[in-house]
Amino acid sequence: MVLIKEYRVILPIAVEEYQVGQLYSVAEASKNETGGGEGVEVLVNEPYEKDGEKGQYTHKIYHLQSKVPAFVRMLAPEGALNMHEKAWNAYPYCKTIITNEYMKDDFLIKIETWHKTDLGTQDNVHKLDPEVWKNAAVVYVDIADRNQVLSRDYKPDEDPAKFKSIKTGRGPLGPNWKKELANQTDCPYMCAYKLVTVIFKWWGIQNKVENFIHKQEKRLFTNFHRQLFCWLDKWIELTMDDIRRMEDETKMQLDEMRVKDPVKGMSAVDD
Repeated sequence: MVLIKEYRVILPIAVEEYQVGQLYSVAEASKNETGGGEGVEVLVNEPYEKDGEKGQYTHKIYHLQSKVPAFVRMLAPEGALNMHEKAWNAYPYCKTIITNEYMKDDFLIKIETWHKTDLGTQDNVHKLDPEVWKNAAVVYVDIADRNQVLSRDYKPDEDPAKFKSIKTGRGPLGPNWKKELANQTDCPYMCAYKLVTVIFKWWGIQNKVENFIHKQEKRLFTNFHRQLFCWLDKWIELTMDDIRRMEDETKMQLDEMRVKDPVKGMSAVDD
């Protein structure tokens, strides 16, 4: 059975602000994950228009090696740990497809995201068939909950429970920040509804790997959005033109870092 989960990430950020914040944070996080031949390689980053939909198309390769569990590294041949990510960002809707040339149709991660001005209260925002939606698990990501962060991932300067934005006055986020947010009139809010579909067909380890991938996706969504909020003052005044310039610079930096820098960033957690 295909494993589908919807992750809901609530943020004290406006949907319009998040478009810039997300792209800024993706570029910065990519640099934190690249080195020693591993990390992110940007092949394409260009506007697209298809069937009345407009947005930005990106094609990236993730060179993973140390970022997959040991039991997969032992089984997979050299070069099989490279993932291709194709993304269509027609904000506020985005679709990302991750594939692997070695496994072809036996491997797929699909991430569909709607960004909405609410507190994660909408059901079936992706309009799945009722029977499919019935079997999809809903997982809430709380960016201020220390218990949702692995000790190896924790960084005090990326903790929304400690961060206060100088430019916006937002933060720090207390234990009841989401309830307080609903009653505030001076702070925006939004929810990223991230529907993740995982297909992994490999006899003997299918369930183990599908569960591992979902665990890693939740870890990624948690860490990424904690960073995004704590980097608020770095991106809140940027424009989309600033972001496109930054992305061009980041592409060149990543190519250099993969060769010259040591391996760094998030590694796999096998248990």
